[in-house]
Amino acid sequence: MAVYTDVPDDELQKFAAQYALGEIISCKGIAEGVENSNYLLRTETGIFILTLYEKRVDPKDLPFFIGLMEHLAARGLACPTPVHGSDGVALRTLCGRPACIITFLDGMWPRRIQPFHCAGVGRALAELHLAGGSFTTSRPNSLSLAGWRKYFELCRQRADEIRPGLAAELAGELAEIEAAWPRDLPGGIIHADLFPDNVFFRGEKVSGLIDFYFACSDFLAYDIAICLNAWCFESDGSFNVTKARLLLSNYRAVRPISAAELAALPLLARGSALRFLLTRLYDWLNQSAGAMVRPKDPLEYLQKLRFHRGVAGPGEYGLT
Repeated sequence: MAVYTDVPDDELQKFAAQYALGEIISCKGIAEGVENSNYLLRTETGIFILTLYEKRVDPKDLPFFIGLMEHLAARGLACPTPVHGSDGVALRTLCGRPACIITFLDGMWPRRIQPFHCAGVGRALAELHLAGGSFTTSRPNSLSLAGWRKYFELCRQRADEIRPGLAAELAGELAEIEAAWPRDLPGGIIHADLFPDNVFFRGEKVSGLIDFYFACSDFLAYDIAICLNAWCFESDGSFNVTKARLLLSNYRAVRPISAAELAALPLLARGSALRFLLTRLYDWLNQSAGAMVRPKDPLEYLQKLRFHRGVAGPGEYGLT
């Protein structure tokens, strides 16, 4: 989450008047994240999140995201749901941006990842995949192979500003992954961005999943690979096989992972690392002046990419 667009008080009042939320008590920008403008909205009736969609979010995709959150919540997954106005409409326009209000989830995202967090996120991810299996709408993953090539070309000329030789290394890595990427793994709805700041906990239990604005149709095991990268590396860049084993074993307790998915996991993890390296690199090189945003270091994912490049098989992730 982040803030790119400032919302004047008078426009906020007119927008909120379309909902049965009562008087606005406060509206405070949320600085975390990098994609949309988000505000913590307090009204007489409760706490909500106001989101203005920007940057990579295509307005044509918004009905998919809104429908998916409603579908998952109806099947028992703890996730935000869009608030419908008095006229039944959830998606509107605010300050020239598509916008909606969603429900607020209790809990905190973990700043320091413990093994029990990885166990919880493994179970929650599998539950999401199962619940999403009956969602009939699909959305292609715009940040898969074709998207990686696009972002690389946008960054190629300036990549070496971040680290000498980075452009050549990324070119070689992208070519290898493009040639070897699997074509026929089990697919379905994936979250595609289930980082620690998108998972809330109360004590040792997951209390909710948020930020579905990269959700799409892709290989389910690719979502697992994203979580390996997001949850199982330590601050010094080392891979924690205990955390990976807990994440994967708890996932498998809910949804079995096929032999083909396991075999593909090292390559999928390389692809995941490349995806976040490239989008972080683009954001680092194209920061928005004045935005209340903390850009993330792309080199964190270069280290992860190199690790997965050397993985011989799923056993190195703690599986047999």
